[in-house]
Amino acid sequence: MRSLADIVFTPAVRQLQREHGSRAQYARWQERTGEVAGLGADEAELLAAADTFFLATVSETGWPYVQHRGGPPGFVRMLSPRQIAFADFGGNRQYVSAGNVAGDDRVSLIFVDYVRQRRLKMLGHLRFIPVAQAEPALLRKVELPDYRARIERVALTEVVAFDWNCPQHIPRRAAPTTLGVGDVGGRCRA
Repeated sequence: MRSLADIVFTPAVRQLQREHGSRAQYARWQERTGEVAGLGADEAELLAAADTFFLATVSETGWPYVQHRGGPPGFVRMLSPRQIAFADFGGNRQYVSAGNVAGDDRVSLIFVDYVRQRRLKMLGHLRFIPVAQAEPALLRKVELPDYRARIERVALTEVVAFDWNCPQHIPRRAAPTTLGVGDVGGRCRA
């Protein structure tokens, strides 16, 4: 698995780091990180507690799109050190993320633990598998029998790189409360 810095520190990024005095620091960090074995116990712990994350895709026209994904704590499952999956529930039927992934499967996922002030970033290749086409063993791994939402697809991500981000500027929040769909903010159309 590659270092996230090897992917995101493009020539333009490295130039800006030089201009602002941070390149030497990040070059040392990049040399130290190198290849990583894959997701481990810390990542598994965060995923097991996560009830929300943000998924970024890129459209055919080159525009980025960020979508919230949520479910009960632990709805994202670590299948192996290089693979995660989650149940993709029926929602507002816009299919923007699914459509974007059909053209370019590269994604970025951001998980934020506000209680412990930590953030995990992942880059990977995402594939949406309709429930009718999913292998039964994979479907069993993401099923949430006590959750009220209907699974439309299994989202399977091959993780290419990940990194824990610094906790600076992550607001500390209390443990999450349980709210139903539509209790706060906008309404789902489905």
